[in-house]
Amino acid sequence: MPQHQTIIITGASDGIGAAAARQLAAEGTTLVLVGRSPAKTAAVAREVGADHFLADFTDLAQVRELADQLRAGYPRIDVLANNAGGIMGERVVTRDGFEKTFQVNHLAPFLLTTLLLPTLTASKAKVIQTASVAAKRFGRFDIDDLQNEKNYEPQVAYGNGKLANILFTRELHRRYAAQGISAVSFHPGVVRSGFASDTTHLMRFAYHSPLKYLITISPERSARELVRLVRGTPGSTWQSGEYYERRKPAASSAASRDMDLARQLWDRSAQLLSITTP
Repeated sequence: MPQHQTIIITGASDGIGAAAARQLAAEGTTLVLVGRSPAKTAAVAREVGADHFLADFTDLAQVRELADQLRAGYPRIDVLANNAGGIMGERVVTRDGFEKTFQVNHLAPFLLTTLLLPTLTASKAKVIQTASVAAKRFGRFDIDDLQNEKNYEPQVAYGNGKLANILFTRELHRRYAAQGISAVSFHPGVVRSGFASDTTHLMRFAYHSPLKYLITISPERSARELVRLVRGTPGSTWQSGEYYERRKPAASSAASRDMDLARQLWDRSAQLLSITTP
């Protein structure tokens, strides 16, 4: 990986994002960490010598402010790692009027990425999405029910959000590969972290009880895949537009390969956010 790159990692106050920051810290890069916890984000940033910003993805005004700050502070962005996300509990609508799982996992990173597009294209950036096998295991994607209003279940909403990450990656590649952007998504493994702390779903028990040591891997091990993608060379180490599991392109679900669905999701997301993309 060339030196002196600017790498932005969201969801960097804990788990995969924090572990990846630690692994990248000694490589002569400018690390920019984004988290929602002031104390945790500042602590990780101090530890690795990184810049940091705060943004709660349940509030899109904070995402817009974050994009403004990043554009102003970093004329070149080599890597944007959209790592923030999570499974929620009961169905909640945010102050922006969107179902919380959909907003945090898809709309917020979609908004951040599209607001940064001029900088990302000029920088020929890599855009990395932390997706999940939950897209295949739990997703029941309905383009006409993006707000998860029908028969809401936390794991289904989460699976749909992770499927949206894969579709977003494919459409970002289709639209902007010719302008220099490389886009990739990946499954990080079942990670031992603060994940599922906001849900009442059974996943909370799995992630926050002794059972976690049987079914999860450490954030450090999981972060190696994110770091591999950050360090890698699109077209050689990995292929733009693809979804990866265990360092190999993976199929996920049939819906995840539906390019018409990917286009529809992009257009509807932009419409919901009242934005146009270049």
